[in-house]
This record gives sequence, structure tokens and C-alpha cells, in this order.
Amino acid sequence: MQNRFLDSITQLDKPLATALAPLLHDQFCGHIDASQFAMLVAASGKPEEQVLMDLLPIAAALANPPISEFYVGAIAKGASGDLYMGANLELPGEALFHSVHAEQSAISHAWLSGETEIVDIIVNFSPCGHCRQFINELVNSSKINIHLPKQETKPLSHYLPYAFGPADLDVTQPLLCKREKEFSLNSDDPMIIEALDQAGLSYAPYTNSNAAVVLETNDGATFCGRYAENAAFNPSMQPMQMALSNLIRHNRQYSEIKRAVLIESSEGKISLVGAAMDALHAIAAIELEHIVVEPMPA
Repeated sequence: MQNRFLDSITQLDKPLATALAPLLHDQFCGHIDASQFAMLVAASGKPEEQVLMDLLPIAAALANPPISEFYVGAIAKGASGDLYMGANLELPGEALFHSVHAEQSAISHAWLSGETEIVDIIVNFSPCGHCRQFINELVNSSKINIHLPKQETKPLSHYLPYAFGPADLDVTQPLLCKREKEFSLNSDDPMIIEALDQAGLSYAPYTNSNAAVVLETNDGATFCGRYAENAAFNPSMQPMQMALSNLIRHNRQYSEIKRAVLIESSEGKISLVGAAMDALHAIAAIELEHIVVEPMPA
């Protein structure tokens, strides 16, 4: 079992802890598939919703909050039945806008894993306005159920009435819809090819600034992040922050990063290179490789 879970697993009832422990191996990054979750529910003898609540300390153990020292865990449950954990991330000594909220982390985890709809979000503290707006960007967002400790489960529409979202800006394919753009670039570099693929899957309907980041660690492993825009603009999730959240969820350290690539579209109204460089330089003494690519004709 990973050391970061040693304290949190002691907070669980023994039947659930016993069933969960084998899943918390060295490769565990917060993903529990539908069959594993069914096994945990059966082992616990509790209702499914209570087991989701009980798992929140495990999600919170994924957090890295050196500024606030406030650990928030979230779980996004996909329409597939799989669970995707996430937690808050803060960059040491840097401006707070670099932070990743737990709900963003869990949602991006699901998105990077290919999930196309989220039906439930479970979190150990009430979502802030920023996160409610971020959730509102998703497919069928108003119907997503928000589960909080000791509170009645309510849909997002309860927490965000009179919401402003993608439809107000004529976007008919919200975040998590399957959509892909193709870009032109000749390269045999696997890391650049991966970044190009991820940029094509990014979500930038308001600026056309499709972008992605890929980080490579000393052992050759890669961790990606895509740009995820928001109708309210400020809750947009930067690809570098998503990639760093991905890295930390996999229990890797910033010191392991040896290479970083940002690919972005030439047709974008904005550039993410400044924000990406600021975040990277806060945690690693390496230079960002920045590549601008042309979109393929539709």
C-alpha cells in the first residue's frame, strides 16, 4: 500500500478497509472501476452512497496543498459506473490562481480516462462557486448529483440556480462530449505525438485555443493535461495544471520531471504559454518546449 493512504484507511470500517487495501498498490492513482466498486459495496454491507462517502478520505489523501494545508477530496462517478478520485493541488509560493480544486481534479481524471458523462460528484466540503461553474460546463450538468457529508443529495441546479453555461454562448457540445480536431505536424517524437493527440481532444469552444501539455519523468513515463475552457472564462482549467494534477495523483514528484511540452493551435485567440511557463518554473528547473500547430482543413 502507498504510504499516503496509511492514515486515511484507518478512518474506514474494517470490512471496507480490508477490501480496499489490495487496490491501493503502487500504481493506484484514484481510479476504481465499476466491478471493483461493486465489490467494495458488497464487502462493506452498506448502501452505495454511504460507501462513496466513506471513500472520501482516500481521495483527500491525493491532495498536495502546501499553502492552505487544507485537504479536499472529490470523487466523480461516470455513467460507466467507474469512480475517478481527485484532490486539491497548490503550487508552493505561487499565486492562488495556479491552484486546482478537488472537483476539477476528479472531473479531469474522468475526462482523461475517456468518460463521456458524469452523473455524481462526491466531495468532503461544499463546492465553491468556482467549482459549481466548472461542473456546469459538463454534459447534462444541471442533473449531476452533488453528494456532501450529512446533507441531502441535490442536483447541481440546486447549488447553481439561474446558471450561465455553454448554451448561453451557443455551444451545443459541452465538456466531455466526444470531439476531436486534427492538426498538422510532422514528428516522430512520441512525446510530441502524444501532445498533439491530446490537443486535438482539448475543449476550447470560446477561443479556439486548443492546447495540451505532456510531462515526461526520468523513467520515461508521461503525464498529460488538456485545456478545458469555461463559459465564465475564469474557471477554465489550464493544461499545465491538469498535467501536474495528473502527475501528483500518480504519486510522482515534481523533481522527477525532465521534459515538458506545450502544443497549442495557431488559430487560438489567446496563448497559454505564459501561464504554462509560470506554473512549470514554480516546480521544476527545466524549460518548456512550445510548439504552435496549424489545424487541418475541416
